[in-house]
Amino acid sequence: MPDTVPEMLQRLVHLLPPGVRAFLRRIPLLVRIYGWLRRGKAIRERYVFTGLTVVAIVLGMAATESRAWAPPAALVLTVVGGGLLLKVRTLVALLVVVVAMTAYNAADDPAEVGPGTIATLLITAVLALTLARTRQQLGVQGLRGDSMLLELRDRLRRQGELPELPEGWDAQVVMLQAGGSSFGGDFVVSARTGDILEVALVDVSGKGTDAGTRALMLSGAFGGLLGSVQPDRFLPACNDYLHRQRWDEGFVTAVHLQVDLATGEYTVESAGHPPAVQFDAGTGTWQVSSAKGVVLGVVPDLRCEPERGTLRPGDALLLYTDGLVESPGRDLDAGIDRLLGEAERLVPQGFRKGAKELVQTMAAARDDDCALVLIWRT
Repeated sequence: MPDTVPEMLQRLVHLLPPGVRAFLRRIPLLVRIYGWLRRGKAIRERYVFTGLTVVAIVLGMAATESRAWAPPAALVLTVVGGGLLLKVRTLVALLVVVVAMTAYNAADDPAEVGPGTIATLLITAVLALTLARTRQQLGVQGLRGDSMLLELRDRLRRQGELPELPEGWDAQVVMLQAGGSSFGGDFVVSARTGDILEVALVDVSGKGTDAGTRALMLSGAFGGLLGSVQPDRFLPACNDYLHRQRWDEGFVTAVHLQVDLATGEYTVESAGHPPAVQFDAGTGTWQVSSAKGVVLGVVPDLRCEPERGTLRPGDALLLYTDGLVESPGRDLDAGIDRLLGEAERLVPQGFRKGAKELVQTMAAARDDDCALVLIWRT
């Protein structure tokens, strides 16, 4: 096993000649620094602080010798490093060192430390303190907070992937977040047990990052309920869960689909969600579902009016969120009619090829999260 930093420091001290060690022990400041570095749980931060302090001192001293290689503004690098790696209290101590070295450079050559350099250091220090305070509130160090968000984003995307379907079936999921954000209020959860496929498309009120935090929490809860409760109890169970949260932040709509992959029979239930649409290959038309229900979290006893049907070879079922069809000042039915008009282009070129193009076309004039789930029989 490699040595830890305290073990490496102790080993380096023991490598020094006895006379040098005896001399160093006579310097109280060095003894205190050595003991501080090895004491307590925050050893890593102390070493980072010491390293950045040494860098700041070296840069400050070097600036008096060569302005070309070590300009006074180079101290900004240590401030940025401290903002990423240190806590607020330790960062303040580092800033004191940076101020001292800046004053030292100004005393040596006032012309080199002008208002521009001071303004740059000041602005960087404020940003570093803000970043350090935010990380300290979250309880994470360095860039761990960003990596946690990336991991949550990837988990949400993986959860939205549909399970593998048997021969004769295919599906496509397309999600587009508002403003190009990685997080949004729309998400998909799915589960397959034998020949039974369940898919739920959920829309949390709001858009982009504002709705992303609630969507992350609900995706885990709804994903755990899907496949664990009877299909006709899924939306009521989601409604009960939201009531226990006592949220005052908008509403949640959802559509739940259950498909028997052996027979093609399906059931659609809606909770305040835009109606599902079925493509009938026999007639070449799109039929709007009549499934209705109240949005989740509003009434304590949720009752839905399901719709049942059958998907035959060539048929398709389309689930979507209101970001694709809703526009300010326009009727929802007009948006659905436009969606169906654009969906007509899917049939000649194939559902898989045209699904993403359909979402991009419908979302082009809107600043809202958009999601689409398309399931069809080949």
